[in-house]
Parts: sequence; structure tokens; C-alpha cells
Amino acid sequence: MASKFAAKSSAKARVGVLGASGYTGSELVRLLLRHPNVELALLTADRRAGQEMRAVFPQFSPFKLPTLVSIEGLDWKKAALDLAFCALPHATTQKVIGDLLAQAPNTKVVDLSADFRLHDVAAYARWYGHEHHTPKLQREAVYGLVEVHRAAIRKARLVANPGCYTSCAQLALTPLLKAKAIVPGEIVIDAKSGMTGAGRAAKEEMLFSEVSEGFHAYGVGHHRHMAELDQEFSAAAGREVTVTFTPHLVPMNRGILSTIYVRGTKGKSVEDLHAILLKYYAKEPFVHVLPFGQTPQTRHVRGSNMTFIGVAKDRVPGRAIVISALDNLVKGASGQAVQNMNLMLGYPEALGLEQVALFP
Repeated sequence: MASKFAAKSSAKARVGVLGASGYTGSELVRLLLRHPNVELALLTADRRAGQEMRAVFPQFSPFKLPTLVSIEGLDWKKAALDLAFCALPHATTQKVIGDLLAQAPNTKVVDLSADFRLHDVAAYARWYGHEHHTPKLQREAVYGLVEVHRAAIRKARLVANPGCYTSCAQLALTPLLKAKAIVPGEIVIDAKSGMTGAGRAAKEEMLFSEVSEGFHAYGVGHHRHMAELDQEFSAAAGREVTVTFTPHLVPMNRGILSTIYVRGTKGKSVEDLHAILLKYYAKEPFVHVLPFGQTPQTRHVRGSNMTFIGVAKDRVPGRAIVISALDNLVKGASGQAVQNMNLMLGYPEALGLEQVALFP
């Protein structure tokens, strides 16, 4: 069925951003302000309730935006949202979305937390340390990596926006696993992220003096994104896949760089892997595969919804180094969420996301 918005181009979707005072929430506002088919109808932020958005983020001073309100006690039916972005902390999201969809079942939701990314409720409980509060909705949720699940996203009511690390790694490897071009049991992902990936809440370990002039690994051997990677890579490969994944914190604001080590299956050269990626992404607006041997940098994608991917030879025959880079706040979070919204509401997929990366 055609979207009511696509059929009537003058109609604007009423959109809410829940958790607008965080990094991903403010990035959503930045992107949606220039989206021609969106009306920002609701912004929530409990600690900042009653304040104007410009008081929290001065860059929004020139724009008329809704006053920030508390999420507690909101009448979702009265809010009359066509779509809500949920940029709330993990676990908090489950109850909020459950209440929202119970009161306003026709509202579509893009959730930017981890609460609906894992299909298996038992796996969720194991990795997150508590039972899922809305297992029925968890089973309904569609995993929102557009380049892989585009058709299902178009029909979805609830989309689980992927994690930033996982998006970066999946875009580099999913086509290779689908083509059975790499050995599933020999994947090593060495990933680095800027500090905004940790959120905006005040944390002692994120103070400038604690992280500047340094570089460290965290979540070593047991990071929650491992479950998401295993789930999606296993689906792509058609067999169980368990990856080696280690994240690192780099003292920069934005960006993720994943350096991934893989081995080609018998008969597949490193050049073949590059050719598979080139073909898979030939018509994708937000994934760019560099010429063979060239590798991306985070500065090449900063502020954009792009992912750059490079493939290079290792000195060990048959082994390849695949490097991917994206902006963790855009393609790794809010930009990808807008991409999902466009599909769910029947808009052109790239609408509002055409900005080129900032450089320098």
C-alpha cells in the first residue's frame, strides 16, 4: 500500500524525538530541521523539561522548536505522531515504547537503543542482565540496517536501529559472508570510536584529563555488541558465526574506524573480495567502496551519512584487511535512523541526508 505521505507530497509527517538532549537526539534534530517532509512536533528530555532546545544546544538558537517536555505522563494518542525516534537509555526504552504503541498503535517507531536489536529474548537477558519487558514487541522489531533489510523495514512498525560499531563492521563484511567469500570462523574486528559513542551523561572516566593523550581498549572479551554481530553475521553466512571484536576509545569527538582481518575461502583472492563489495554497493547511496588498496579515514566521513570501505592485501597469502569508516552519530546512529524513517514513511531514502562530509 502506498504511503499517505508519498501520495501527497505536501503532507508533512509529525515526528517526535524522545531523548532530544543527548548526542543522538540533538543529531536527529539537526538532520530533521532540514528534512522537507518532517514537522518536529515533540521533543522530550526529562532533566531539561521546560527548557528551550536552544538553552541546551545553542546551535539551535535561530530555529523555532518545541519546548522540551518530560516523557512521564505524555498522552501518546493526543501527541498524534506519525513516527517517534526513541533516543533513550537502554532498558528505559522498552516501557516507553510499550506504552506508546499501546496508546497509539499506528505510530511508527525507530529505536536507537539496544533494546530491540536482539531477536532472541533469552540472548537479550543473558547479555543485558535482565529480562526483556516487552518480548512480543521485541519479536516484532525489524533490524534496521537498510542495506541488508530494506524490504522488511519498509513494512515495519518498529525498527531497531543498529549499533554504531556493528553498522561499521556489518557493512564491510555482510556481502562477503553472503557470497561465502570469507571463512566465517576467522574474523577479527579491531574497532576504534570517538567519545560521543559513550553518550552525553557525565562520567568520571570520560573527563578530558582521563582520556586525552591516551588510547585504550574496553569491553575486552565481552562487549554487548558481540551478540548483535554474531546474530547478523550468522544470518548472512547461513551458519553460526562467533567473531573476535575489541572496541577502543580514541580521544576525538566523532568517528569509527574498523580494521578487520579476514581470510578468503578457497579460490577467492583479495581482489575478488573487493569486487564483491564493489558490485554489492554499486547503487547504494551511502556506502562507497574505495579503489583497491586505498583505505578510508574517519575525517573523510565526518558529519555525513556515508560509510567508506577499503580492501588491502595482507602479507599472508589469502588473508585480507578490510577497513571501514563512518560517523558514529550519523550513519552509526541518527542518520541511519532518518534513513529508516524515510523507508517507513514512503519517502525517498536519501531525503534530508545528502550532506557531504566536513573537511578538515
